[in-house]
Amino acid sequence: MTEASPWWTPHVHADRRPRLIQRNAIAAAIRDWFARRDFIEVETAALQISPGNETHLSAFATEAIRPDTTRQPLYLHTSPEFACKKLLAAGEKRIFSFGPVWRNRERGALHHPEFTMIEWYRVGETYESLMDDCAALLALAAERAGTKRFAFRDREADPFAEPEHLTVHDAFMRHAGIDLLATVASDGETDRDSLHAAVAQAGMRTAPDDTWSDLVSRVMVERVEPALGKGRATILYEYPIPEAALARPSARDPRVAERFELYCCGVELANAFGELTDPDEQRRRFSADMDEKQKIYGERYPIDEDFLSALSIMPESSGIALGFDRLVMLATGARRIEDVIWTPVSDG
Repeated sequence: MTEASPWWTPHVHADRRPRLIQRNAIAAAIRDWFARRDFIEVETAALQISPGNETHLSAFATEAIRPDTTRQPLYLHTSPEFACKKLLAAGEKRIFSFGPVWRNRERGALHHPEFTMIEWYRVGETYESLMDDCAALLALAAERAGTKRFAFRDREADPFAEPEHLTVHDAFMRHAGIDLLATVASDGETDRDSLHAAVAQAGMRTAPDDTWSDLVSRVMVERVEPALGKGRATILYEYPIPEAALARPSARDPRVAERFELYCCGVELANAFGELTDPDEQRRRFSADMDEKQKIYGERYPIDEDFLSALSIMPESSGIALGFDRLVMLATGARRIEDVIWTPVSDG
């Protein structure tokens, strides 16, 4: 088999260049869209005390050497979230960040160790307003790319159509025949054994050591996600509380949180929250996730105490992170995320 030529080979770059030029056009249009709505673009430090405290998030570790030669562990951020929320605590009302983030253990058609994330926040506005933002940005990306459809593998969607709104509970019922909320109590406690039995009955593999979250993840990956965003985008909302570490509980049902994800052509594009502002509850959730991370991966990340302090004065707000490279992929019909990244990270 002939080894593929590097991305910098002139003939390879010539093939990639039209999509990269479209990437730039989409980026410029999105920045203008935010500016016209009185958002301020912020640049957050990539080096952070904590890269995030989600169980399955893997970061790139480094260290700072101080002038006195003492060393401080640091991480490349997996999201600008903690820094952005500190800015909200400081008094900013509408902000967006548009820049690189880093996630380890991730590489494939939809994953790259360094990628571009758009993250934005609205103080005093509901997370439903972010749903409207998502619909507008899908249409804007399509318009700038000069396309009437998004495509990935064997799936297509109309980026100008109103997105479907589907609760996680309804998605599990529709695509797996599982009543997920029957396994979640009003205090957030979960019934792992009942879910294990339901997943097995639905014909999916299970393991004796599966946790409740493991089972939820398996159903999502095998049954739910592949069915989302076909024909039009899907907004999957009201995640169970244990699957929404940074979101506040829903006023409608204490078992679910104000969290949604945006899917198009079976691809997850964005993750949004009505933001949790209770530092004690946030610490409890972080600690639980890090205990689970220690059990699975044998490591844990520090908790950013500065972030928890800022959270105590952060106003009610909603925030969202959108994978820009994936959006460009769908708008340009690219097969892999590296096809729309100007200089992919070497895999040699």
